[in-house]
Amino acid sequence: MTVEGTRVLITGGGGGLGADLARGFADAGAAGVVVAGRRQAPLDAVAATHLAIRALSADITDAEQVDTLFQRAGPVDIVIANAGAAESAPFARTTLEQWNAMLAVNLTGVFLTLRAGLAQMPGWGRLISVASTAALKGYAYVAPYAAAKHGVVGMTRSLALELARGEVTANALCPGFLDTEMTDRSVATITDKTGKSPEDARAALAAHNPQKRLIRPDEVTAAALWLCGPGSDGINGQAIAIAGGEV
Repeated sequence: MTVEGTRVLITGGGGGLGADLARGFADAGAAGVVVAGRRQAPLDAVAATHLAIRALSADITDAEQVDTLFQRAGPVDIVIANAGAAESAPFARTTLEQWNAMLAVNLTGVFLTLRAGLAQMPGWGRLISVASTAALKGYAYVAPYAAAKHGVVGMTRSLALELARGEVTANALCPGFLDTEMTDRSVATITDKTGKSPEDARAALAAHNPQKRLIRPDEVTAAALWLCGPGSDGINGQAIAIAGGEV
């Protein structure tokens, strides 16, 4: 059992971790990697980096679009539900609209992606949800995001139990703050709201990690490849932290 020859679909594939995952699986010999997201241009840019990668646009919060995405992608063996978004606000000032938006993309979108992916898996398969350390602990000012990510872990563990007698496994990856565009946006928000310099804001995020650094996307890609590689059959229903010992 190796990644070579497998077919992979990755949501949130237009940049950051999704792009690194796509290139990692393509470089490891996947027969085809589909990157999906709402905006076509960034997806096309990722697809241009490797002949095995192709781009398909879809809104993962829309059930019909998700079903159409898998129809267009064709059969896939590995599904990585990576699409997500983060927004911060004090709990008392969090609106219902913000709450619903965070759950829609970070939880419902993962549910729709894994459900559609599982439905077309005839035999061996891997379902991987990208959660966060926020799925394992709380962070101030991101209650809806943390709630959604906790939900992803609970859903993944429940799904894993349903799949345990077959050849499909379900696991969650829980990275700490990543050195990606999403963290850049968080740094900009901190700078805007607190007056901290970008360097101090980035250091504050890195400080959550006992190693005092941001996690590299390729570290998460390595974990995903391991979950799909030799000897991974017994890894099922796990929430794997990639965070330098934070949790």
